[in-house]
Amino acid sequence: MNAHAFTSDVAFTPTVKAIQSRKGSRDSYARVEQRGGWRAAITPDLAAFIEAQTSVFLATANAEGQPYIQHRGGPAGFLKVLDEHTIGFADFSGNRQFITQGNLEDNEQAFLFLIDYMLRQRIKVWGKARVVENEPGLTARLMPPDYKARPEQAILFTVSAWDANCPQHIPQRFEAADVAAALAERDRRIVDLEQEIARLRGSAPSEV
Repeated sequence: MNAHAFTSDVAFTPTVKAIQSRKGSRDSYARVEQRGGWRAAITPDLAAFIEAQTSVFLATANAEGQPYIQHRGGPAGFLKVLDEHTIGFADFSGNRQFITQGNLEDNEQAFLFLIDYMLRQRIKVWGKARVVENEPGLTARLMPPDYKARPEQAILFTVSAWDANCPQHIPQRFEAADVAAALAERDRRIVDLEQEIARLRGSAPSEV
């Protein structure tokens, strides 16, 4: 059971709140707390956002508190919302340092950071994570279809709180595949227009 009075207490420690008070933002965050704080359950909108992403950053810390951030990527849908509190994904074989796995064995606290540069939106997710080995059924369920990667194990992330940030200072960027598709559509349209111009010229009456 969560011992925090508010879901946002996972991040707003007494020290953080003291700094907020000193710098003038505590009252606004206190009002958020009185309205229930951050959400703990995954909403349909959040689920759609998560499953549309091709990239995520997973933060862990070892027993001594040393933080570590690892990037995970794949096709849209590689992050799967399994229920309103659980996100799962296949853990693809990589450089085999196993820092994240070692950290999670010592300290299950974890954090997901998702950012969509095109939409200029970021989502922060606090919770706990665990590595699941030797469960091929789960790994197969989480593996993206036809994706050329070797799944080594699975990671299940249990959400305790999440928050959405404003788009301020997020540069707008676009996926290469989306840009290529837009350029291909533009080129197709140009060809259509050129053919239409040629047709109209061919059907125009000749000057006497």
